Amino acid sequence: MQYYLEIGKIVNTHGVKGEIKAIPLTDNPRRFFALKWAYIGTEDDNLKKYSFEKVKLHKNVVIIKFKEISSMIEAEQLKDNFIKVDRENAVKLPEDTFFICDIIGCEVLDEDTGNKLGIVSEVLQTGSNDVYVVKSHNTKEILIPALKTVVKKVSIEERKIWVKLPLGLLD
Repeated sequence: MQYYLEIGKIVNTHGVKGEIKAIPLTDNPRRFFALKWAYIGTEDDNLKKYSFEKVKLHKNVVIIKFKEISSMIEAEQLKDNFIKVDRENAVKLPEDTFFICDIIGCEVLDEDTGNKLGIVSEVLQTGSNDVYVVKSHNTKEILIPALKTVVKKVSIEERKIWVKLPLGLLD
């Protein structure tokens, strides 16, 4: 399980005073307004803590001014890095909801037979419901809708998901 969660990716600078543009990697970009600080980096063992000075939403990006960054040259150094929070400062999720990074890599089992269907390799966000892309041992992909009628149990600790597949899904 990942200790740091990616909430944004820095894609460019904004202006000459050290602001950055980030693509939010969270369901609710307004969560950036509540942050006092976050970590920035690509590797979890090489992160640096930055304090938020100002946050603006503009179209599909978040514009952030960090206290530690005062020029466009300094902001440029952050490009292509991720903005991360530790689990203690992550958004508290409602019951029966999970971070995508925790779902990826879970083993998927058929609830009725106990047969292993594969491993979640990706989660597609369709708007109405998520879809788990499950790769089986023969590299065949199964698309499983993340609905309560299909996904019966999720155990992040065991890294397992039990599903009841709709008729015809594997045909």
